[in-house]
Amino acid sequence: MLGKRFNSVALGSVAGVLLMAAAACGGGGGGTTASQEPTGAASSEASKSALKVGLAFDIGGRGDKSFNDSAYAGLEKAKTELGAEIKELSPASDGSNRGDLLRQLADAGYNPIIGVGFAYAEDIKKAAEEYPDIEFAVVDSASNAPNVTGLLFAEEQGSYLAGVAAATKSESGHVGFVGGVENDLIKKFEAGFVAGVKSVKADAKIDVKYLTPDGDFSGFKAPDKGKLAAESMYQGGADIIYHASGDSGLGVFQAAAAAKKKAIGVDSDQRQTVKETDLQSVIMTSMLKRVDVGVFEFIKAFQGGAKGGANTTYDLKVDGVGLSTTGGEIDDIKDKLDAAKKDIVDGKITVPAKP
Repeated sequence: MLGKRFNSVALGSVAGVLLMAAAACGGGGGGTTASQEPTGAASSEASKSALKVGLAFDIGGRGDKSFNDSAYAGLEKAKTELGAEIKELSPASDGSNRGDLLRQLADAGYNPIIGVGFAYAEDIKKAAEEYPDIEFAVVDSASNAPNVTGLLFAEEQGSYLAGVAAATKSESGHVGFVGGVENDLIKKFEAGFVAGVKSVKADAKIDVKYLTPDGDFSGFKAPDKGKLAAESMYQGGADIIYHASGDSGLGVFQAAAAAKKKAIGVDSDQRQTVKETDLQSVIMTSMLKRVDVGVFEFIKAFQGGAKGGANTTYDLKVDGVGLSTTGGEIDDIKDKLDAAKKDIVDGKITVPAKP
């Protein structure tokens, strides 16, 4: 259920979930509706050529090797497969101009527009009111307007598998978690990871460190802080650290390389996205959060006539989260990981979303 099957299943099943939800929730009340697709070759081509998609990154922007890059992969796929004209913008280092980016895209005629990250929630809500004829989507936040789609992920479920892998592979019985910002979203990663570790080794020692408090998003772009936090954990006996800290994860990988220990990446397959070859081998696996799938399927559904006002959650059932297998370091525990995944999908295990 992991590895090769992941990529093939995710696209098809998520597309079905999104489009079926669009059809099922028609009618009043601000639910997602699906209008008829254009008929005829001429209408199809006109619709395809008219697709202009705008995307506003979160702090760190394109090139973070993680969350933002995953979103861009979905945008780029829309360009290739759907013929979309695309435009991406990055915010200031403090994120203070998020609303301006959305308005800039709207004024330039882009529709739909996607805000990457929960920090866009209020700005998306305001922009949606100002531009009622434009469809918006926000990653990691619920819909808050009739023309807004919430793209949500079961991070705790994927993190549970990361915890199972860490506990099974750990030789010391001591692992760690580094979170970028201490908010409810990142706590979902922590909660799932801890639950997964404890399911394998109830007496495991788990270090937890957040780089910045809630509201201070600099924790997602502070590799120096990530490195210091990880160094302390490795020196204290941890041999595997899982991070959910965006660009700060680079510091975690640097600390792992120096300590000759292992780390677990996040969002993207970081063993492939991290360019520093000396760091790639320390990444045992990564918790894949398929933001690329969410972004692409939202755009595809929009092109087909779907409207907002609802949420779509990408979980283990639709392979919206999972583990990467690059490097083969978790191949020997595949059966254990598959069993844990099945129990979650079947409802035998309910993964906590709060520590």
